[in-house]
Amino acid sequence: MTPRLDAGSLADALIMQCRATDYAGYDPFDGLNSVLFEKLGLGSLPFAKIAWLQLHKRSPVNLRPLAGIARRRNPKGIALIILGLLERERRTGDGWEIPEAARLAEWLLGQRCDRSEWRHNAWGYHFDWAARAFFVPRGTPNAITTCYIARGLTALGDRTGNQRFIDAATDAGLFVDSLYRKGDGYYAYIPGEPAFVHNANLWAAAVVGETASRVGDNTLMHRALSAARLSVAMQREDGAWRYGTRDHHSFVDGFHTGYNLEALSALQRAAGTDEFDNAIRAGMDYYRRNFFLPDGTVKYYDHAVWPLDTHSVAQALLTLLKVGASNEDHRLATKVFERSVETLYMPRERRFMYQRGRLTKNRINYLRWTQAWAFYAIETYANRVQVESGKETIEYSQGCAQ
Repeated sequence: MTPRLDAGSLADALIMQCRATDYAGYDPFDGLNSVLFEKLGLGSLPFAKIAWLQLHKRSPVNLRPLAGIARRRNPKGIALIILGLLERERRTGDGWEIPEAARLAEWLLGQRCDRSEWRHNAWGYHFDWAARAFFVPRGTPNAITTCYIARGLTALGDRTGNQRFIDAATDAGLFVDSLYRKGDGYYAYIPGEPAFVHNANLWAAAVVGETASRVGDNTLMHRALSAARLSVAMQREDGAWRYGTRDHHSFVDGFHTGYNLEALSALQRAAGTDEFDNAIRAGMDYYRRNFFLPDGTVKYYDHAVWPLDTHSVAQALLTLLKVGASNEDHRLATKVFERSVETLYMPRERRFMYQRGRLTKNRINYLRWTQAWAFYAIETYANRVQVESGKETIEYSQGCAQ
């Protein structure tokens, strides 16, 4: 008899798998945590940093144990786990999710970047991060990580009534506001760097807008709306956004498009406005037309399917359910979920693979990029779609995606 699996059962398997390592894991971008790289003395060469990081990111074989890269918790990954636990608590009411989320939130508060340097609550990654646009040393805060942690702390504080978490999130919003570049009119991704990236600008605007609404600060709200208007003005006529404004940022991919739409929708709710309805509508139309195949496969780029990527699937579920939310979007979310199980889920390991190419599979277990995203998104799907349409199950083969 063919085994059967519903979204709730799959999400349960994911969280148990994450708990087994106490939420520590590898990350696609943690290559510069390598003890071997440090011993080779290559850290002074910018090109070597990027090459080493890309080697570990792109290799389908996990070289990290050989390179001396340890599993660690990622602050953004923990924030996603908290958001997923809150979704799970609404679904099951088991009783352990809230204490677990609070324990993880306390850990996040202990991981804040140096407040003597940054003044407010802020978080970054647990590794040096080398990209063409900038180099970010470990311990440097960034907009996206801080925004997701602020969202997680706010949701947990609202659910538990714990004012400490809400206050910490409010203070994080003030840090995000400090990233506003007055002469340019947008929020930077990281302090002092001028790269204009739409998802960072829009998520920063959303979190600053939520902070402004919470504390009643019209100046903060005005700045958040002004920054969002700049990104909306750069939206193409067909509804798409490039990743950013630099030459090598000209691509249009699915999960960043989803980020933009979810953030813009969140800002609208915080501001109590419908100003961005047309931009959201055009963006969602482009998203639906260009990032899904008829069978529910989620494309990575608007012009190319490959690689199939669990992160792209997770953001697709969240975008369809939180931003679109029509009956059509709910049906598409079901197809996306079912197809992701067929193509990316590994039932023997009870988790998702990182990516799948035409001829290759990268099965490395990434907690922040893959499992945490999948857990949060699938719990959201289980709550928003499965409950509404009646309990659905899907069939899968024990050998699928292995």
